Amino acid sequence: MRILRILAARMRGIYMSARMRAVDFSAPSRLVQRAPRQILAGVCCVFTFGAAHAACPPSAIASLEKPGVGLRNGVDRGMLWRIERDGRTSWLYGTLHVGRGDWVRPGPTIQKALTQSDLLALELDSRDEATARTMAQPADPALVARVLSGERARRLERQNAEACVPPGTTSKLQPILQVTALVGLAGRADGLYPEFGVDETLAVSARNSSKPIVALENAADQLRVLTGESEDEEGQQIDAALDELESGKLRGQLKELADVWARSDAARLARYADWCDCLNTPAEQRLLKRLLDDRNPGLADGIERLHASGKGVFAAVGALHMIGPQGLPTLMASRGFTVTPVLTSAQEQTAVPMPALAAPSPAPRARGGKAVKGQRVQKGQKGAPAAAAKGGRPAAAAKAAPAARGAKAPAKAAGKAPAKAPAAKGKVSR
Repeated sequence: MRILRILAARMRGIYMSARMRAVDFSAPSRLVQRAPRQILAGVCCVFTFGAAHAACPPSAIASLEKPGVGLRNGVDRGMLWRIERDGRTSWLYGTLHVGRGDWVRPGPTIQKALTQSDLLALELDSRDEATARTMAQPADPALVARVLSGERARRLERQNAEACVPPGTTSKLQPILQVTALVGLAGRADGLYPEFGVDETLAVSARNSSKPIVALENAADQLRVLTGESEDEEGQQIDAALDELESGKLRGQLKELADVWARSDAARLARYADWCDCLNTPAEQRLLKRLLDDRNPGLADGIERLHASGKGVFAAVGALHMIGPQGLPTLMASRGFTVTPVLTSAQEQTAVPMPALAAPSPAPRARGGKAVKGQRVQKGQKGAPAAAAKGGRPAAAAKAAPAARGAKAPAKAAGKAPAKAPAAKGKVSR
């Protein structure tokens, strides 16, 4: 079981349905202008109470306030393919269902492809009411008691305590979802949070531009995939996850996956089965087949149907859906699409800090050009306004003048930001 869900199944509703209605990218402290709303009523406490304890990782929003962490100019990450048929262009984007605060802004190539598309297609839409009801539905108490009993229940309780999850927070969920929630929390110490999941940040961007969002699957089907074919198999998956949570191996695997995804290293991701150490038992092998091979044809059907309706589709699903002979790029090619890799080669990704806030408006001046009381007057400009440059130039002209020797260059005018070179269609600078 392990971390397959992080790349293959969009289980955001398990962790936290972040209802980001508006995002202000100019200040990390105002990232979420409205309080996040939970699909699962108790899960919010995982983050709220966890952040309050000194030994617990900070909440997602609080993590942005740490020194050296903050929103950055968008950098292209993940795996992207362009698909074309019938004179229209759509896109396949492999995502990660956790993310870092630095990843909130899509890179220029991703943003351009999303902007040019008519709609955003996701595995699930966390704001959909039917999805919310399904994820919030309590499991059969008798089933929970059978699957989570004895030492397995005590192990899960210990892991919840270590993850700062208050007792009883997830106890009514399907057993596999209780441990899956912990899997999503394992990366917080490395700055990886479900709240910053790539799917959700794309959804925020789409909603802010009034772009429709379409779900390619439904929550009930995803839950059936996760629970396995029997209670015994579900228990085996839970035991495997607890083993890796207890050993700390899961955290390392999640960090490596995040690094591979951030580098757009499709070649290494394609060899996932060779290095993930997550296909050691028949139960794990059956899970991977259910998560990928069994679901990919349905995802391809949905993308093809939307494209055939005359829409340009930006399809963003877990990155593992993109690899192998049953991956979406291969399936779409077999359906007559021309498939072109855009972001698939490992590359260094370096984000630069966002531009500084605009300079404040000039201070008011008294009549006759004299500085208002308390306003500083530059040396050699007696009686001139403080905003004037050497030689008595007015403020408007002084803006373009070189700074005086030893002085700092004037701040940029409010509202202006450095121009960003447009990404070439279908290409990425290497």
